[in-house]
Amino acid sequence: MSNVSSVSEFLLLAFTDTRELQLLHFALFLGIYLAALLGNGLILSAVACDHHLHTPMYFFLLNLALLDVGSISTTLPKAMANALWDTRAISYQGCAAQVFFFLFCISAEYYNLTIMAYDRYVAICKPLHYGSLLGSRACAQMAAAAWGSGFLIAVLHTATTFSLPLCQGNELNQFFCELPQILQLSCSKLFLREFGLILLSVCLAFGCFVFIVLSYVQIFRVVLRMPSSQGQHKAFSTCLPHLAVVSLFISTAMFAYLKPPSISSQSLDLVVAVLYSVVPAAMNPLIYSMRNQELKNALQKLFGYIVLHLNNGLMS
Repeated sequence: MSNVSSVSEFLLLAFTDTRELQLLHFALFLGIYLAALLGNGLILSAVACDHHLHTPMYFFLLNLALLDVGSISTTLPKAMANALWDTRAISYQGCAAQVFFFLFCISAEYYNLTIMAYDRYVAICKPLHYGSLLGSRACAQMAAAAWGSGFLIAVLHTATTFSLPLCQGNELNQFFCELPQILQLSCSKLFLREFGLILLSVCLAFGCFVFIVLSYVQIFRVVLRMPSSQGQHKAFSTCLPHLAVVSLFISTAMFAYLKPPSISSQSLDLVVAVLYSVVPAAMNPLIYSMRNQELKNALQKLFGYIVLHLNNGLMS
């Protein structure tokens, strides 16, 4: 049994061995990455600059955008570099860092989405108590809890996984360092500790899922009883983007990890991994800006300010 310290690097799974297709994958990933950075960057700028958006809902949206930038920046740059330079290698330390930051961002994002469901529940079902239940201090504490929980989960999983001896080679069947792929390289019975942590994480995730579902059951019950169609439309315009983001996040992750082994294949696993690790971060800004008029107005103001500033700079 070789010790974990004997592994100095891992070999990631390449999308293709054809050089032209490698460059095509690089260009595609670069486009997705730039779109994700631009979309989330615009949301961050709009929320930070427009005082009308200094509310709990947009504070949590700002946190979501930060985590989206973090998660996609953990996986795509290395995949693009490997495709561009025709290599598969990632260092042992780089792999550990990738596992840590990806778990941190994904976990914190899921908890942040759960808090956003609570925000919508209070805003629609308990509007008179919104100020007291979601004050600035409470929002900061909930956001800190989401980030802190994600950090703790990432530390525990990363420390446990990378303390296991690896004796099944160093090839990973994924385009980034993914926790289940690394566990498959271990031949130690100590992996039961990591299995226990995974079980705990699954229970926490399921608890959050149940909370989100129950929150939206209550929300839809209240919205459907509203006498005004304008009130219903306003409520749905703030809830549906969040519900769409949650659905995209959960459905892609569940399909990635719960799909039957009979339909599993190397190419399908790659596509599914891209769906749950890359697509949500790129799509979330678009989903939130489509039906949210306040965010649209803030983005229009931001664009107007940028254009005015550029024109003044050119004229001077």
